[in-house]
Amino acid sequence: MDARWWAVVVLAAFPSLGAGGETPEGPPESWTQLWFFRFLVNAAGYASFMVPGYLLVQYFRRKNYLETGRGLCFPLVKACVFGNEPKASDEVPLAPRTEAAETTPMWQALKLLFCATGLQVSYLTWGVLQERVMTRSYGATATSPGERFTDSQFLVLMNRVLALIVAGLSCVLCKQPRHGAPMYRYSFASLSNVLSSWCQYEALKFVSFPTQVLAKASKVIPVMLMGKLVSRRSYEHWEYLTATLISIGVSMFLLSSGPEPRSSPATTLSGLILLAGYIAFDSFTSNWQDALFAYKMSSVQMMFGVNFFSCLFTVGSLLEQGALLEGTRFMGRHSEFAAHALLLSICSACGQLFIFYTIGQFGAAVFTIIMTLRQAFAILLSCLLYGHTVTVVGGLGVAVVFAALLLRVYARGRLKQRGKKAVPVESPVQKV
Repeated sequence: MDARWWAVVVLAAFPSLGAGGETPEGPPESWTQLWFFRFLVNAAGYASFMVPGYLLVQYFRRKNYLETGRGLCFPLVKACVFGNEPKASDEVPLAPRTEAAETTPMWQALKLLFCATGLQVSYLTWGVLQERVMTRSYGATATSPGERFTDSQFLVLMNRVLALIVAGLSCVLCKQPRHGAPMYRYSFASLSNVLSSWCQYEALKFVSFPTQVLAKASKVIPVMLMGKLVSRRSYEHWEYLTATLISIGVSMFLLSSGPEPRSSPATTLSGLILLAGYIAFDSFTSNWQDALFAYKMSSVQMMFGVNFFSCLFTVGSLLEQGALLEGTRFMGRHSEFAAHALLLSICSACGQLFIFYTIGQFGAAVFTIIMTLRQAFAILLSCLLYGHTVTVVGGLGVAVVFAALLLRVYARGRLKQRGKKAVPVESPVQKV
């Protein structure tokens, strides 16, 4: 029994060994290109920044630098290690959500249509391009199969650079609360966000996009399990019901849908492991961001701080691996990839701004409904464009999952109307 489990683990880490002589759709070409090896190399690169930074933070705290420090570096060290306690006169109250009664119903409907359209266009385009970049070749001709882009970390960097620019411009152009959080605290959310994004992109080499979307939709199940085991949290009956429906729907889809062409059980297992990594890292990101919001910062400030460290980590790791130049050369060889990567980054950054505006205007419940419908549309669009086959039973499973998600939104809204404490909504700052 132990030997069989070990074989499964080996095949997951080295999927090319179990391909049966036929190369899967997105296989590594050598052992240095295996996803598990790349993950370890990337983690080592991030640790080369995190560990010295952590030691410096501990050093300044032990030395009580906030009381004894002087010189040109003192403001920088104070902002990075200790933060700034905001004064009452410095705080800028965040704009309250505009109620529907303050404007005409027609104007509210137009704003809702604008938000829904912006979110759907941004993230549907992002999903289509994500699958195109990670699963299709560039430069293919009648005599040449072309080449694929394989470095997920380079793609994460491009997304984060543009998001950093957009957040920086928003901070400059719009008045923000006085920043009080120690800058180093953003690094933890940045690290988990980079790793979750890397797992998300990397998983597309092994599983289909519809499978990835359903895995994200079922994230509520491990969240409830962790809340029950770790926090001893109690849940309502409807929460258990919807979690059960989501489990049933996902199982129906996975068991009824056949494997992708030229795939193997080993590659599918690799994809599921990467999706589990994405869910775990993304859950940590949301919880850490929730804790950071105690500093009374705005969402744009959060976006800037997280993306700043994300750019630092990914640039440093790519330089250490010598992969930054190779990614730039790939863009130079394939202008189509450069256009796709740029549009992907634009959709990611603009989508985050639409998230902030939608929640500010209409609340988290309306935003969740829009994004749930977006996930359903994304599966349909992916099947139409990339030829993924979904059986009748699999389609019914998808319908069950999204019906359960909408039921959760409805039940949470009813609890709020009755004055009961609703289930906290995840922080939406970093969705991609």
